[in-house]
Amino acid sequence: MPSPEMREVIEGLLRRSAARPATPVPLAVMRANFLPADKEYEIPEDVRVSEVSAGGVPAYWVDAPDVKSDRVLVYVHGGGFSLGSLHSHGELVARLGRAAGVRVLFPEYRLVPEHPFPAPLDDVRAVWRWLREDQGVPANSIVLAGDSAGGNLITALTVALRDAGEELPAATVLLSPALDMTVSGASVTEREDEDPIFTAAALRAAWGAYMAGGDPRNPLASPLFADLTGLPPVLIQVGTAETLLSDSERFAEAARAAGVDVTLRVGEGLPHVYPIMRDTPEAAESTRDIAEFVQRRLN
Repeated sequence: MPSPEMREVIEGLLRRSAARPATPVPLAVMRANFLPADKEYEIPEDVRVSEVSAGGVPAYWVDAPDVKSDRVLVYVHGGGFSLGSLHSHGELVARLGRAAGVRVLFPEYRLVPEHPFPAPLDDVRAVWRWLREDQGVPANSIVLAGDSAGGNLITALTVALRDAGEELPAATVLLSPALDMTVSGASVTEREDEDPIFTAAALRAAWGAYMAGGDPRNPLASPLFADLTGLPPVLIQVGTAETLLSDSERFAEAARAAGVDVTLRVGEGLPHVYPIMRDTPEAAESTRDIAEFVQRRLN
C-alpha cells in the first residue's frame, strides 16, 4: 500500500489530470512546464552540471561530490518521446549518481513529433558511440538507465548493439519502461482506472506519434518483440497502478526465457515512474535498490 507521502503525490496527480484544459496546450508550453511528479525538484547545489556535445547530441555531465570518474550511468529520460529534459529529471539523476557513486551522462535526444522513430534512438546510439570511442569509457564501466520512453530507447540500443556484434553495457535499469508500441498489454485497460497519469488513449496517441506510420512491431521500436538473447542484466522497477505494468511483466518473462538475468520489482499501488517522487519512502527505497544494483554490476 502506498505511504501517506506517496498518496499525497498521487492525489496531486489526480487533481492535475482532472484540471486538464479542454483545449490542447501548446507543445512548447508543455515542454517548458513538464514535471512528472507535478513538483519541481531542484538539483542540489553541490552537484556539478557541465554541458557537452556527445556525438552531436546535447548532453550534460551530472557529478555529485566524490563520484568515480571512470564509472558512468547514462540516463535517458522519459516523457512520451515528446517531453523531458534536465529540468524535469535533473534531481533524480543527481540523486542516483550520488547514491551509486558514479558520474551521470544525461542526453537530451531529439523529440517527437518533429523527430519520430528512429531519430531518438539514433541520438542515443550516437551518445553511446561518443562515450565509448571519443571518451574511451569501457563498455563494462557503463550502466544504461531510463524511465518510460527512455527505458524503451536504452533497451532498443542494447538490442542494436547486440545485433551489430558490439560490446554491451554492464547492465540496464528500466523504470516503468514503455516497451510495446502496439499498446497490447492487458494492463492498458485493466489498470486504466488506477493510473493517475496515462489513459489508454494517451498511450496510443503518444506511441503513434513516435512511430509516425512505421511498424509498431519493429523490435527497435518495441523491444518486447525483439530476440532478447544475450542482453545484459536488467533491473526493472514498475508500479501496479499504471497502464504500462504489462510491458514490464511481459518483458521480464521473455528476457528470463532468453537467459537474461532479470530483477523485477513491482510496487503495490505505485504510479508511473514512482522513483522520481523524491519525498516519499518508496523513492528512497528505489534509489537504494538502483544504487546497489549499479555498484554490483560495475564492480
